Amino acid sequence: MGFARAVADRMYFFDEGLIVESGTPRDIFNNPQEERTKLFLSQILQH
Repeated sequence: MGFARAVADRMYFFDEGLIVESGTPRDIFNNPQEERTKLFLSQILQH
């Protein structure tokens, strides 16, 4: 995910084959709007 954050202009988050959220890496990582995106990020960004 660090690579995507560094090089992407736009990101898309899919759930069950549907786009549930899109935005800039800053938008997605710092202020996700959808619960599914928030859950996913909380699981992969844990330390």
